[in-house]
Amino acid sequence: MHKKVDFLVIGSGIAGLSFALKVSEYGKVCVVTKNLAEETATKYAQGGIAAVMYSPDTYEKHIKDTLNAGDDLCNEKIVRITITESTERIKELIEWGAQFDKTDSGKYSLGKEGGHSESRVLHHKDSTGQEIIRALLQKVKSHPNIELLENHFTIDLITQHHLGIDISRGTTDIKCYGAYVLCPDSGEVVKVLAKKILLATGGAGNVYSTTTNPEIATGDGIAMAYRAKARIENMEFVQFHPTSLYNPGEVPSFLITEALRGFGAILKTTHGEEFMHKYDDRGSLAPRDIVARAIDSEMKHSGDDYVYLDATFLKANELIQNFPTVYAKCLSIGIDITKEKIPVVPAAHYLTGGIKVDEHGLTSIKNLYATGECASTGLHGANRLASNSLLESAVFSNRAAKHATKTRYESNFCDNIPDWDAEGKVLNEEMVLITQTTKELQSIMSNYVGIVRSDLRLKRAIDRLELIYKETEDLYKRSILSVPICELRNLINVAYLIIKMAQQRKESRGLHYSIDYPDKAEVKMNSRR
Repeated sequence: MHKKVDFLVIGSGIAGLSFALKVSEYGKVCVVTKNLAEETATKYAQGGIAAVMYSPDTYEKHIKDTLNAGDDLCNEKIVRITITESTERIKELIEWGAQFDKTDSGKYSLGKEGGHSESRVLHHKDSTGQEIIRALLQKVKSHPNIELLENHFTIDLITQHHLGIDISRGTTDIKCYGAYVLCPDSGEVVKVLAKKILLATGGAGNVYSTTTNPEIATGDGIAMAYRAKARIENMEFVQFHPTSLYNPGEVPSFLITEALRGFGAILKTTHGEEFMHKYDDRGSLAPRDIVARAIDSEMKHSGDDYVYLDATFLKANELIQNFPTVYAKCLSIGIDITKEKIPVVPAAHYLTGGIKVDEHGLTSIKNLYATGECASTGLHGANRLASNSLLESAVFSNRAAKHATKTRYESNFCDNIPDWDAEGKVLNEEMVLITQTTKELQSIMSNYVGIVRSDLRLKRAIDRLELIYKETEDLYKRSILSVPICELRNLINVAYLIIKMAQQRKESRGLHYSIDYPDKAEVKMNSRR
């Protein structure tokens, strides 16, 4: 079976849906999503979306904050593009129906988060992403030109490779013609051909044992693009959110939004002592890489499994009103945040690197775009500034849509792509091989490629990964396709890229901290003490 559309969108978060809405005026669109459409990382974005709205804030201040957080690795041109287009993208989301909190005066209520010099984070209570997805999905589902394929898993991108043409990572004219998509219910693989393809598949937090990401975040888009020989960069920069709720056994880990620290909550040891001032003069509102590393240091020094986030001294009514999701969640496990401190621990949260794209969201493969967390635009550098991620998705999906519609006549369907070959495949009846290997992979990454790394740990990780890779590829080649085996294969690809790029970076920078190259990071932290 096969289908043809003008635009194929893989992923249904803010990046995928905003692109789909824009290109739908120019042709048929198919949005493929591996779960229900609302089940995306965007849905779990509590804090908000950063943008310059009112004085005394300015574009220059936001640009400076972004560059500082990125530890001198941001692409300044891209930063300027993103920030200067931020206000228009917010207005567009509002026109599409997204509702952000306002003050009594009628102005938008703006929060302040770590690394920001001004209050500039728009929010909808503490469930901003969920509100954005609600508004976008409402428009997408009612659009006659958009087909939504829920519970379908994209296996691989289609390139000249599937025509029997050899391509390598150095090939300059690779073209993408669509993708092979698995319908798990029927087991059928659909060949979806398209003129323009967008990867908006989100991150890869589940490569680690503990993550705030939903279970769908398995690095699918990055792995597919890598296998198609697209350029990938900066994978070593994995952001660990400093404050996930310490609740062993819960998957994913519940995120305690950074906006709570912006509201005044303070990090403390289990003995009730403040500690962030030892690491940075911005205290609990330092950038995430510094806060996560500080918490990791305190936990290792004390032997505790967590630290506390204390909001008990804040006004109870305002706390509950502004953070109803956090309040309800903590109360469900017996913690009243108005009276008791919240146990928190860092968890894998955001992949700063990804598929290399230009200012139009275009990858190194013709007709293939990538936006959102799976893409590396150059905005974040070595560390993402809080609440810049939803903004990046909105800005670059808009730019990708403009470029894709403008150049759509330059692309044609490739009609001689073969159907998916399942000849000789057998049903894998030993699911334990997949589940156990996944746990082993997550353990390797958490223990050796976490917040703090070393050359020895990275060497051990890559050695163990090599064996897992060979076993899984052998299992994949002889098994009838299933989502778990495909996800495991993708996680292994992503883990390999994270480790290899971490090995190549012979310094400590931003989210990549190595005990073998501590000088730059130590000097930076010491200068703030």
